[in-house]
Amino acid sequence: MGKIDLSTKQTPIDYKTVTEKIEASGIANIGKATIRELVRLVNQIEGATGKKFVRMEMGVPGLKPPQIGIDAEIKSLQEGAAAKYVLIDGIPELKKEASRFVKLFMDIDVDAECCVPTVGSMQGSFAAFMLMGKYMKGKDTTLFIDPGFPVQKQQHHALGIKYETFDVYDYRGSKLKEKLESYLVKGNISCIVYSNPNNPAWVCFNDDELKIIGDLANKYDITVVEDLAYFGMDFRKDLSKPGLPPYQPTVAKYTDNYFLMISSSKIFSYAGQRIGLAVISNKLYNRCFPGLTENFKTEKFGYAFVYRVLYSLTAGTAHSAQYGLTSMLKAVNDGSYNFVEATREYGEKAKIMKKFFTDNGFTIVYDKDIDQPLADGFYFTFAYPGFTGEELLEQLLYYGISAISLSITGSDRVEGIRACVSLVMRSQFEDLELRLKLFHEHHK
Repeated sequence: MGKIDLSTKQTPIDYKTVTEKIEASGIANIGKATIRELVRLVNQIEGATGKKFVRMEMGVPGLKPPQIGIDAEIKSLQEGAAAKYVLIDGIPELKKEASRFVKLFMDIDVDAECCVPTVGSMQGSFAAFMLMGKYMKGKDTTLFIDPGFPVQKQQHHALGIKYETFDVYDYRGSKLKEKLESYLVKGNISCIVYSNPNNPAWVCFNDDELKIIGDLANKYDITVVEDLAYFGMDFRKDLSKPGLPPYQPTVAKYTDNYFLMISSSKIFSYAGQRIGLAVISNKLYNRCFPGLTENFKTEKFGYAFVYRVLYSLTAGTAHSAQYGLTSMLKAVNDGSYNFVEATREYGEKAKIMKKFFTDNGFTIVYDKDIDQPLADGFYFTFAYPGFTGEELLEQLLYYGISAISLSITGSDRVEGIRACVSLVMRSQFEDLELRLKLFHEHHK
């Protein structure tokens, strides 16, 4: 079907205004626009029309942060934290609580020294890629298990690091081993990168798959970069009890070659403070790589990460934010705050929203975890018959619905779109349903 002429239709958002703003944006193909470009475009359309969009393009939290974190930050500022340079590797209290957190919620043992605050997981991944692009001779290429977070590839372009990628959906379970090994056997892969739960597909690797990844990391001596931005958000099981199974699944159970990224943005709705954690295995943190010496004047991975890379990027993470995160981690470690229960709203909204789409002719693109129905969570993916994702994305703008196409995430599902549920308020559900019904009437 592709794009149809909407100039003769009564769309929720004025046809002429949307068309003019798209043309003025300078974006050659709206379907391939970056997330931030779409944010800017939708802001302009909303400003010109006075009509509010159902905004699903950006993965930002839609919940209030815990007051305990805010109070701890305020207290630290009142006591003079803003005037002091912070320790680059993190304040001792935060490192201690981070080590407790991964033990209580992942059942892995990591020394406090190896838990390092970063300016969000964005900085954590950037710093990790800087090291892993150079740490072993001949291993100069990253392997992304896609679909994935588009900005991590943008970081590779900025750093001049090569990467390869494949869409994992057809290679789940035992099929994953053969597919991964077809890349690793070439000897040029330095690290494997994925998110779990997955952004944007929301598929979740199980322990058998994580063991495959861990075993291959051991066999080929490569590092696994595991992005845990949506920690604990596979709501099909209760991952909220400190020190009790089930635990957050992780490759760290099967290899010491791991670099974990734990974000505060989603689990604590603390995105604005730009603070996350790099959790590096004791073995990798203390391991020496001769390849690091030329660029970083040290062989030790952890030392290079903290005192060469993080020091040169930001000289540490904001002082007050570290106190805020410390207080929140301590609360969940002590069992006085349930961060999983606080985020369960995302899953409940996703279940309702997905039904609005499927009731109006849309399909869910990534819909299974091997043989199980996909969890309801922070993201879901959808398509409409006859459209590519890029075409569908542009058409939906006229109906006041914004999202991103899967084509920018490394997905093979060119028909698909990723929706984030976080910023969609329940008060907008009626609007969303009406707009989808109208879209379906115009296009079926």
